[in-house]
Amino acid sequence: MKIAVIGTGYVGLVTGVALSEIGHQVTCIDIDPNKVAELNQGIPTIYEPGLGEMMLRNQSAHRLFFTDQHEKGLDGAEVIYIAVGTPQRADGSANLQYVEQAARDIAKNIRKSVIVVIKSTVPVGTNLHIKKIMNANTRPGIQVRIASNPEFLREGSAIHDTFRGDRIIIGAEDRETADVLEEINAPFGIPVLKTDLSSSEMIKYASNAFLATKISFINEIANLCEKLGADVEEVSRGMGLDHRIGMSFLRAGIGYGGSCFPKDTNALVQLAGNHHHEFNLLKSVIEVNNHQQRVLVEKMVARFGSLKGKRVAVLGLAFKPNTDDLRESPALVIIPKLVELGAEVITYDPIAANQGPRWISAPAAYTKNIAKALKDADCAVIVTDWPDIKRMEPETFAYFMKTPIVFDGRNCYSIAAVRKARIEYYSVGRPDVVPEVIR
Repeated sequence: MKIAVIGTGYVGLVTGVALSEIGHQVTCIDIDPNKVAELNQGIPTIYEPGLGEMMLRNQSAHRLFFTDQHEKGLDGAEVIYIAVGTPQRADGSANLQYVEQAARDIAKNIRKSVIVVIKSTVPVGTNLHIKKIMNANTRPGIQVRIASNPEFLREGSAIHDTFRGDRIIIGAEDRETADVLEEINAPFGIPVLKTDLSSSEMIKYASNAFLATKISFINEIANLCEKLGADVEEVSRGMGLDHRIGMSFLRAGIGYGGSCFPKDTNALVQLAGNHHHEFNLLKSVIEVNNHQQRVLVEKMVARFGSLKGKRVAVLGLAFKPNTDDLRESPALVIIPKLVELGAEVITYDPIAANQGPRWISAPAAYTKNIAKALKDADCAVIVTDWPDIKRMEPETFAYFMKTPIVFDGRNCYSIAAVRKARIEYYSVGRPDVVPEVIR
């Protein structure tokens, strides 16, 4: 089919490239001409493993195109995806201005009846709201059918998730529209659930809120384990063996971040409040996560007393590995607090180092060289569990650092390996390791 995608951010770009990969002719539209120019040169504007190669392959096959002209991009499109951002407002609600503008742009430029699919994460009721906007702006005789098709992509593994996902959710007002969307997605070979618009919109929020709840739950268990002498990794393993619970998202650490979980949990709380429902469970999930991002700094203060003049190596800026995304990363909380407490901060990230100054106003140094970050440091803080950090032998800290004291917010190393390395080590929900020579 001939498909247009409005927006070339994370969701839009991955969606457009993937749809072209399964044989559709796709034109991605973005209002930023500089971004479009880069994309037309085969340069992805986001970091996502495997995306660049897939882009080039489909551009060469003349199935994938990019433009900043709505009239050109929408010409002849049978199905149009809206995949623009829905950033969080100050009150926690979703800002729909970009979705609304995309709807107006579509309505003013289409010349025939189309299906419009909202891929963006939007509150319940948004699809019908957007349909009204388009109906008010389209030419007479043009019919717009609306559908909801939320994404469930993890940054860093979006290509894998697109082609090997658990399910595809399609919400529509009528069977014919749902059937068209099912046909478009059939080559992915993923189970499809067809439902109504409101349920589809809610499935996205409910899914992310539940996963966030699992993360905050295990982090609360981790904090309790520290006080009781238990090991949260053993606890997680024992819990996860119960098929009703499962191992996924039961890794203790310094909390969730990124573009989805924080925004979507806050938006769901706000949505519930707008309908006179107090979502107390989710409020607690958010509160736990906000505190968890400060746990490592609290451990450092407890260990040193004062951080004034201490050289601290912060390992990892991105909210998770295999992305350069710093949105809601614990690093955005940890680094300013360290600087406020008088520490000299040098950070390491193999991909996101260049993004640091854009997101963090506190004075800090940035490098893509882990040895440079660790050299002569008084302590190290692991924020992102990049593969090269996890593969690093714990002895490396002792080799480069002034004092090998490590605060691990992602539990990257086994306690047994750390004990052999003779470093001082503090993790989340597990016993501290303090060698006798340091005591």
